[in-house]
Formats: sequence, structure tokens, C-alpha cells
Amino acid sequence: MTSAPPRPTVTTDRPDPADRAPDPAPPDPAHAARRPAVDRLDPAHWSTGRLPAEVAGWAARPDTLPPGSPAKVGILDLAFQVRAGRTELVERYQKTPLQIMRPLRIDTARPGDAYLFLMATGGGITQADRYRIDVHCGPGTRVHLTTQAATKVFRMEQDYASQLVHLTAEHGAYLEYLPDPLIPFRDARYYQRTTVTVAPGATAVLGETLTAGRLARGERHDYRVVATDLEITRPDGTLLAVDTQRLVPDGDRRTVTGPAVFAGHDHLATLFVVSDLRPAGEIADTLHRALDGRCPTYGVSTLPEESGAWLRLLDDSPIRTAAALDAAWRAVRLLLTGTPAPPLRKT
Repeated sequence: MTSAPPRPTVTTDRPDPADRAPDPAPPDPAHAARRPAVDRLDPAHWSTGRLPAEVAGWAARPDTLPPGSPAKVGILDLAFQVRAGRTELVERYQKTPLQIMRPLRIDTARPGDAYLFLMATGGGITQADRYRIDVHCGPGTRVHLTTQAATKVFRMEQDYASQLVHLTAEHGAYLEYLPDPLIPFRDARYYQRTTVTVAPGATAVLGETLTAGRLARGERHDYRVVATDLEITRPDGTLLAVDTQRLVPDGDRRTVTGPAVFAGHDHLATLFVVSDLRPAGEIADTLHRALDGRCPTYGVSTLPEESGAWLRLLDDSPIRTAAALDAAWRAVRLLLTGTPAPPLRKT
């Protein structure tokens, strides 16, 4: 006898009446338009569709639970709106192994901002896992997204794992997406595609850190393939940035340790800042100053259409890498908002 798969959790968060008066704001007319065109549990929703050739070659039906099985598909679908002067989570759909808790209010200077920790019930990503995260930030919202801990991609014997991330920031929104590092274990096969839509007048700060592997176990570039795609656009499709990585050691680690990739280091971090709150050159200069003396190997450049700036840094120390990326984020946060970033406690 087989048991029925667990039902996903579908909730709509309402403000706690004890916190403030009932919200008089009318329903968002765009609410229905944000709903997926297909059932969230339909493979068409969580499948990658286009898949890099470096990853597609590993596709296979595993002997363990195949894609689509219970606990193999993790889904988060979140929407934020401004209500009574603060950012509220107004729509939440979650399916294990992905989940969240209620938004936190940890910034005393900006108590209306929402801080959200993305969590997974398992210890990491395993073969045939398929994750999808959608976050819609309505006009004027202020949202900070991060993960509870580093994302571990475990060893795989068959198939691969994938994660799709779709972020949208409407006019006046301020979105920060700063997940903890991605750590691929030996024989991991992983694909991640992040698409970000930033409306004119909105701000998006996007960070990513990739390690060479489980270094404490001597696993340095022992994964099979790590492929990532990042695409940032305007709502009309205007392309602002594309960042593509195809890391395939395949017995010759020079393909991933050369000057165009890790350059012999163990940690690679990137930060994109899309904003028209300050000139692109000023944002780039701020990032330069934040990293000066903190990281020996880094580069900063402005983005097309004068839409912002980005940086990439390399280091051998996870502590220095995290500190440098944190310093860059805090510097640009102060520049764009006029208020310092609050401390983020994850322990």
C-alpha cells in the first residue's frame, strides 16, 4: 500500500491585530495575474525546461525517488504589499522541503521592512530534487531575503538537482536577495537559474557566493557540474545583466581554476546592484571603497543602461569572503537608503 503524498501548505498571512489596526487597503488588482498559469505541482511549473548541455547529459531516472515524488519538489511562492505603511507578506504558498517562517522586523531604523529567512527541512539538496522560488515585491515594498544557512548540494549517483528563482520588484520596491554560500559536494550535479525583473524606480541587490566544495574533507572542485544562469531585465524585456557559469572539472581542474573563473582561489562571490536611486558610477565607487583593503582580488563595473553596478571577488578564506561581501552590501545599503543595515543573526 502506498500512502498519499503530503498536501502542500497554502496560507495567506494577515497582520497580527495586536500589532496595529485592521488594514483598510483594498485587494491588489494584480493578484490574479501573479498566479501561475499551471498548477504549482504540475511538472511544467517546477521543471527547468531549457537545460544546459553540461547538466542535461546527467539526466536519468534514478533508482531512488524520481523527480516529482513527495519531498522531491520544493516550492515557495510569495507576494508582498505595503499595508498601513509597512511591508506585509500577503500571499504564501509553500511545499516541503522549502518553507519560511513569518517575516521579522529587525531594523529599528526602518521597522516597516520585512526580513525573511528561506529554509529547507532537509540537510541539503539531493539527486532529483527540483526547487522553485517565486517572490513578487509590490510597489514601495522593502524586502530582505536570505537563507537560514549555506546550501549544501550532496553527492549524486544518478540524475541531477535544480533550483529556479524568479524575483520581481515593482516601482519603488527595494529588494535584497543575499543567500548564504552554495557548497557542492563530491559528484554533485546542480543547475540554478535566477531571473530578476526590476521595474524602473525599483532597486534590487543580489548576492551569490560559490565555494570550491567541501574543503574540510579535501573535496576541492570534485563536483561533476555546477551550472548557474542569472538574468536581470526590465518588465519590457530590456536586458540589464547576464551572468553565466559552467563549472565542469571533468578530471581537469584547470577548466575551473583558471584566471577566468576561480583563479586558484576557493571562494567566488558576486553582488549586483540595480538601482536609479544614485548614479551608476557612484554605486560602483561605493563598492570599490567598501572592498579596498578587504579583498586582494576583485573587480567592479557599472551595468548597461546606467542601471547600477556589480562586483566579483575571489578569496581563499570563507570568513574574509563573507566579510567582504557583507561590507559591500552594507556600504551600498547606506548609500541608497541613508540608513545603516541592521545586524543579521542566524545562530
